[in-house]
Amino acid sequence: MNQSHKLVVLAAVLLTAMFLYGQETVEAIVAIVNDDVITLFEYKSEHESLYQFLRSQLQGEEFSKQYEAQKKELLERMITERLLLQEARKSNINVNEQLRMYIDNIKTQYNIGSDEELRRQMAQQGIDFEVWRRQQEKALLQQAVIFSEVGRNIVIDETDVVNYFDQHPDEFTDPTEYKLRAISISSEEKNDDEVRTKIQEIDEKLAAGEDMATLASQYSEGPEKESQGDLGTFKQGELAGPLQNAVENLEAGDMTSWIQMPNGWYRIKLEEKKESRLKPFEEVKSEIENKLYNQEQQKKIQEYVEELKKRSYIKILIPDPLKYR
Repeated sequence: MNQSHKLVVLAAVLLTAMFLYGQETVEAIVAIVNDDVITLFEYKSEHESLYQFLRSQLQGEEFSKQYEAQKKELLERMITERLLLQEARKSNINVNEQLRMYIDNIKTQYNIGSDEELRRQMAQQGIDFEVWRRQQEKALLQQAVIFSEVGRNIVIDETDVVNYFDQHPDEFTDPTEYKLRAISISSEEKNDDEVRTKIQEIDEKLAAGEDMATLASQYSEGPEKESQGDLGTFKQGELAGPLQNAVENLEAGDMTSWIQMPNGWYRIKLEEKKESRLKPFEEVKSEIENKLYNQEQQKKIQEYVEELKKRSYIKILIPDPLKYR
């Protein structure tokens, strides 16, 4: 940015400060981004939205970890968003039609008859419709700039798709699945003799050809009792270690011997087994294309934003806004 442009920006900043002072509110400026400013109020509003969103999605250590990471990046993200919106204005990008379609889709999805009804329902949830609408418009404008400058120039070569498929077979392999039925005997409030007696009684009836489902309803002491011993279907690796080891070499119809677990004893029948399979290339081709496209897009977006920052005037006045008083 040349010296005259810097003076224009400074003048705009001073006028903004004078106007806010005239309204009996002195608003601190966190950063200057070309001809725009990011105010302390805007930053704290964004921070509060971020905090509330993460709090609603995460808990404990995971919340703290994500919050600290995203808090550090918040100002840079706001600067990037401001730069993209400036580019949208320069290119006279209009997203009114896309915004209208987006709102109409929401009304259709939730069976809402009109904009006024949507406003009322949002107000009941504490959401200001106009604020929400402006946020969606900004998001669409940023997406339009990214697509115009980055997205439409990305081409994924079929050779790269084939190579990715060949080099990452584990990503496209369905694991072995086991459909299991069980009888469980709790070891709580029983001595060893009582457990052995009950196990022997069940084994004798199984050996005589009695149906395991019927016996599970009669003898099982776990939650599977209500479903005649049906445990459901498990993928390779989802079962606890001793159970996984016991069932993985069985054929459909086979039973394990009794397996001791921390809460008791289990005898399991493998009812069905679906072997692992590598999905055909054509089945996963579009998935790979999307993955490679997204990877390339993220790389190009980063390059584009860095270039945008290099040719812009950016001045951070308050590096740590949350500590500002």
